[in-house]
Amino acid sequence: MTLLTVERIKLLSTRSPWWCMILSTALTVGLTVIFAATVKGSDVADFDVGTTQFAYNFGLVVMMVMSTLAVTTEYRFGTIRSTFLAVPTRTPALVAKGVVVAGLAGLVGEITAIGSWGLAKVIQPDAPLSLSTANEYRNVFGVGLVYLLASVFAMAIGLIVRQSAGAIVIELVYLFLLENLLPAIPRIGDHIQHWLPFTTGDNFIVANQPHHSDGPPVIDGMPFGPWGSLLYFAAVCIGLFVIGCVLAKKRDA
Repeated sequence: MTLLTVERIKLLSTRSPWWCMILSTALTVGLTVIFAATVKGSDVADFDVGTTQFAYNFGLVVMMVMSTLAVTTEYRFGTIRSTFLAVPTRTPALVAKGVVVAGLAGLVGEITAIGSWGLAKVIQPDAPLSLSTANEYRNVFGVGLVYLLASVFAMAIGLIVRQSAGAIVIELVYLFLLENLLPAIPRIGDHIQHWLPFTTGDNFIVANQPHHSDGPPVIDGMPFGPWGSLLYFAAVCIGLFVIGCVLAKKRDA
């Protein structure tokens, strides 16, 4: 409990996490509000619950940057040495940081998802935005789980690379280039796509969603259902974090 308190104080006593939380929420909810306000006429009938989450990846990237900085700035300013002197085994301190940072990212994810859905419902009261099925509840309330696990992924990259710019570039290149380009490889691209971690994370949100939705794209032929996709995504993220912790124990701070 003491380690959790220390990590919470370290995280929230600086400005960058607050700016990241504000930007993530404003960007995601703001884009959804703009989109909802432009829906007119017959398009209202297609404006469903899944569509209200079309912008969740924008906020996700911002919270991943925050999670990376939570690790790499400690290496940059040397405060990680004090942490490891206080906790020589290192792993409990890193796990405590992971719990605090990922928990905060998950909370922001829930706020952005519920805010996007709620404001869209206010703007478009005639749209089919009621939460009545398990899929619709997962479309909204499952976003926080994806944010939480993506935060663990980002912290893992930060622990492995230990340099802010390098870690963030790796994450952005992977998210926006590799996960989009690898499926284009002839013959095997579709099979590779089904096992990419963030694609499976998206599948947890969009599985069984109508294809006409303007939300995150629905990919057919995924090897797992929604909850299986979440478990696979969790395994990848936690596995990377474990690798990061092992390297942190072996290398000098």
